[in-house]
Amino acid sequence: MAADSEPESEVFEITDFTTASEWERFISKVEEVLNDWKLIGNSLGKPLEKGIFTSGTWEEKSDEISFADFKFSVTHHYLVQDSTDKEGKDEILEDVIPQSMQDLLCMNNDFPPRAHCLVRWYGLREFVVIAPAANHDAVLSESKCNLLLSSVSVALGNTGCQVPLFVQIHHKWRRMYVGECQGHGVRTDFEMVHLRKVPNQYTHLSGLLDIFKSKIGCPLTPLPPVSIAIRFTYVLQDWQQYFWPQQPPDIDALVGGEVGGLEFGKLPFGACEDPISELHLATTWPHLTEGIIVDNDVYSDLDPIQAPHWSVRVRKADNPQCLLGDFVTEFFKICRRKESTDEILGRSTFEEEGREIADITHALSKLTEPAPVPIHKLSVSNMVHTAKKKIRKHRGVEESPLNNDVLNTILLFLFPDAASEKPLDGSSSTDNNNPLSESEEYNLYNQFKSAPSDSLTYKLALCLCMINFYHGGLKGVAHLWQEFVLEMRFRWENNFLIPGLASGPPDLRCCLLHQKLQMLNCCIERKKARDEGRKTNTSDMYPGDAGKAGDQLGPDNLKDTDKEKGEVGKSWDSWSDSEEEFFECLSDTEELKGNGQESGKKGGPREMANLKPEGRLHQHGKLTLLHNGEPLYIPVTQEPAPMTEDLLEEQSEVLAKLGTSAEGAHLRARMQSACLLSDMESFKAANPGCFLEDFVRWYSPRDYIEEEVIDEKGNVVLKGELSARMKIPSNMWVEAWETAKPIPARRQRRLFDDTREAEKVLHYLAVQKPADLARHLLPCVIHAAVLKVKEEENLENISSVKKIIKQIITHSSKVLHFPNPEDKKLEEIIHQITNVEAIIARARSLKAKFGIEKCEQEEEKEDLERFVSCLLEQPEVLVVGAGRGHAGKIIHKLFVNAQRLTESSDEAAAMAPPEEELKRMSSPEERRQNSVSDFPPPAGRELILRTTVPRPAPYSRALPQRMYSVLTKEDFRLAGAFSSDTSFF
Repeated sequence: MAADSEPESEVFEITDFTTASEWERFISKVEEVLNDWKLIGNSLGKPLEKGIFTSGTWEEKSDEISFADFKFSVTHHYLVQDSTDKEGKDEILEDVIPQSMQDLLCMNNDFPPRAHCLVRWYGLREFVVIAPAANHDAVLSESKCNLLLSSVSVALGNTGCQVPLFVQIHHKWRRMYVGECQGHGVRTDFEMVHLRKVPNQYTHLSGLLDIFKSKIGCPLTPLPPVSIAIRFTYVLQDWQQYFWPQQPPDIDALVGGEVGGLEFGKLPFGACEDPISELHLATTWPHLTEGIIVDNDVYSDLDPIQAPHWSVRVRKADNPQCLLGDFVTEFFKICRRKESTDEILGRSTFEEEGREIADITHALSKLTEPAPVPIHKLSVSNMVHTAKKKIRKHRGVEESPLNNDVLNTILLFLFPDAASEKPLDGSSSTDNNNPLSESEEYNLYNQFKSAPSDSLTYKLALCLCMINFYHGGLKGVAHLWQEFVLEMRFRWENNFLIPGLASGPPDLRCCLLHQKLQMLNCCIERKKARDEGRKTNTSDMYPGDAGKAGDQLGPDNLKDTDKEKGEVGKSWDSWSDSEEEFFECLSDTEELKGNGQESGKKGGPREMANLKPEGRLHQHGKLTLLHNGEPLYIPVTQEPAPMTEDLLEEQSEVLAKLGTSAEGAHLRARMQSACLLSDMESFKAANPGCFLEDFVRWYSPRDYIEEEVIDEKGNVVLKGELSARMKIPSNMWVEAWETAKPIPARRQRRLFDDTREAEKVLHYLAVQKPADLARHLLPCVIHAAVLKVKEEENLENISSVKKIIKQIITHSSKVLHFPNPEDKKLEEIIHQITNVEAIIARARSLKAKFGIEKCEQEEEKEDLERFVSCLLEQPEVLVVGAGRGHAGKIIHKLFVNAQRLTESSDEAAAMAPPEEELKRMSSPEERRQNSVSDFPPPAGRELILRTTVPRPAPYSRALPQRMYSVLTKEDFRLAGAFSSDTSFF
């Protein structure tokens, strides 16, 4: 083995110089990317149209390459051309200079308002940029810059690519690029200078012309003319005399007696600061030549008033504070709080007053001694006093989150019927077809799963929003909610219907809290009707009047009993410990046992026919009972129990858990037939001696089949029988009919135990944390915000806002329809609403600044409105007529007043109205004399110098040369594109 290894040790290392270096590999990768993107050869597009850089579509492709371990990203930026322009792409034209060189001289797109910086500086429609891939990486040393430029030059030469290729050097914030473009026998070098401080000799046109001429070094003695384009940008920041039209909210008026509680139904709107921070006026001289204009360190002909082109852009305030957005955002923040109402307000404020007695020996006597029934008058002051007394037990008066004035105003707004001693008739419900609920608004609350805009739930959401923002924050919300729950219990115990809720069962299209309040109202209605029915019974003790008393309990007559309200108060009969209340709540086993004994004793319908009819509503047309020919009466029946969506969900879970077995199915059917059994008992009581066939004819006519038959005497008679499903042995209908006793609805066990359900609702309300409450009511708040935005938009008529509002509604309906929407999605909706509010506020601010409302001439008003709407939607707007047009005069006026305020120490002169300024400067001579001070020094000076000269020799080909210059307060940049002939030099 040792002998074998000796020859290997004698092998010397061979360096293979034919392998590619890192530099060569980098060039190869650049060439590969250019080939993949098909950027080889020369294809000429059509001349660039005016404004195409802004209105056209820009696209980009990216790839990643590396030089050793240093990563670069290669990006191809290009203006999307029509497909017709690409038909001749394969033709390589030998004598034509590259497209990018021709674009250097194009004057149609100087100073584009929104474009890549290289597009603005060089006027290119297509280019490739190689830049360090990581943001923190930078090419800083001169040797590395030269190495990259050499790589670019070699890659362009090898591939024949005629698209300009740039390399980004220095730190990214400096936007420094160097690059190259190659064609057949021609080359353009892109160079750049970036300084923080500008040398004095280069602040004007004459100094920049000197740089340009010395750089191109034209050997010709009569130098070809240099084409000049100049733009000066003036910034207006002082809006003192042109405030935005936003009235600050009068907080005192909102809670005082002057304005009234109706103010609580309105949401605020508008910006708290001017949403337009600056106005930028760009004055442009697009086509000048060297000899026409004078601009040096001593004198300048560049007067902005005389500029042929004016264009304006507005700078919007970054995230302006908007009232509506803040309202909704602050309310949404409550959703993330975890404290309960008791934790926020101290110890439990729902304690009974009996807790004040510390001695435990009084506990039993408190339970046994008869307590007087409190019969309060329905007034806000009484309710507030009772609640406030409970709060003050644990906290000082000064610590109470809401003072009496605020609380009274809110409660009067929420419960307008409490203002009078007697509840208003019809205050219990709002008709579903009320005028406020137009089809669109109706669809909104249906889509958002919120509540109608005139409902108590909706008003409560707005009040909580305002309390959270203006009066006490989270503590105020907890306090108001506690007062609200106390009011709900007060109304339940005293039979006062809750105003602002639609009558009938809970509307499952609304939020759960709204359904709970509707459920409580149903309970109050039932209890009230039952109590009034008992009063009638006790006054008329005759058995024959029992049916009449029962009639008043029918579903159709509940509303009538509501209208016949007597003395406001609480009857002894309505207390849960009364005998009649206890009698109605029989257990299921007792009732079934009683039913069996009764039916066993009575034997059949013949004996039942001797019973007196009870609980009749009215006669059913001409129908008669089949066996005794008596008229068939429709009975007074119990209404089915109303259900909220959470109860329905619980019920469906219970029924699902019963399984699919025969026993489970039978039990499920029995649970679902409670209402059927009740109706059968009512029918038997109203129609003594009836049979199942009689009941089916009324209850389910399709299950009673009648046929014409010929009897023994030859007469045609109708013969009826039950349907096939009714004849199935031991079916649910037959079983229920056999079990049913003749008991009128008023004496049956209640299908809907309003006492228990009301207590469940009140407990549910009492245990809600402010966070839970905010989640329940957030759809109502978003609903209100969308309606407010739509209302404000209708006044302004902004087309772009209409589209955004439609998007918000579509998005919200998807998000809010689910039980627990994600916080992130809710934040998106609120952010969209805030953006719309800011756009409308900007529109109003601009309209106020341009004095559109004061315009007397219709034509001028239309022009200005069009101008303002363009300012909102476009990055830059051309001023028709420049300084002499309608908008131009107003802009000039704005600058004049701003200058007067800064230059003049005389306050009277500073506050002179703009109309007087315009009159004072009405003549052209005066305006010309004062024009120096009409505008501040330009914030930005941009110049583009162009010419076509032979370089580097007199006999070289004449090629385009271009230099762009921009001078601002803290920045000076020169970007030059200098072409030279590589064939004849």
